[in-house]
Amino acid sequence: MPIRILIVDDHQILLDSLSLLISSIPNMEVVGTLYDSRKVPDFLENYEIDVLVSDMNMPYLTGIDLTLKLRNQYPNLKILMLTVNDEAENIRHAFQAGISGYVTKKANRTELERALTTIAAGEKYFSEAVLKELLTPVSFNASPAEEIHPEPKALTLRELEIVKLIAQELSSSQIADRLFISVGTVENHRHNILQKLGVKNTIGIIKYAIKYRLI
Repeated sequence: MPIRILIVDDHQILLDSLSLLISSIPNMEVVGTLYDSRKVPDFLENYEIDVLVSDMNMPYLTGIDLTLKLRNQYPNLKILMLTVNDEAENIRHAFQAGISGYVTKKANRTELERALTTIAAGEKYFSEAVLKELLTPVSFNASPAEEIHPEPKALTLRELEIVKLIAQELSSSQIADRLFISVGTVENHRHNILQKLGVKNTIGIIKYAIKYRLI
């Protein structure tokens, strides 16, 4: 069964181009396109949709406003934010609102296909460019001795989720229950996070998360 997609963008030319692009991807079906984000709720009442592809900056309802409006009524709907906006603060706000993925409009067909397939399967997806933006230091005033890790390696989205839960003082068992994975898998992620961040313990992870505004 194809992945059923609704696209929302207030620029008609981009909307048409994106519809053609996604329609050319195997196992993808564009069920509809809308240039007015206010019409999305009515559309969803009449059509079964797996993934909503939404722009961020739109009149009437922004992508984040739309996500907040839909997430309770349509908990199984996956939302991919596709936008030119790659500022870390906006990415974090979108993630907190409940989106399933975030890709910039610089993405090519291959990455768009990967993003849609990933979130349709129930996983989260952020493009590499977005992850790099999330890992950009918020301050460049620290001396080299104060840096936790001068050139951090990009964390995967799952690792970012676990960092956030660690910062909330959840145990490995609690994290496993929250993410529906095994305790062993959580421990493996913890090990990889420590290695990537160049820190020695949970305190180091939390300091890193605060420094880079991951929480």
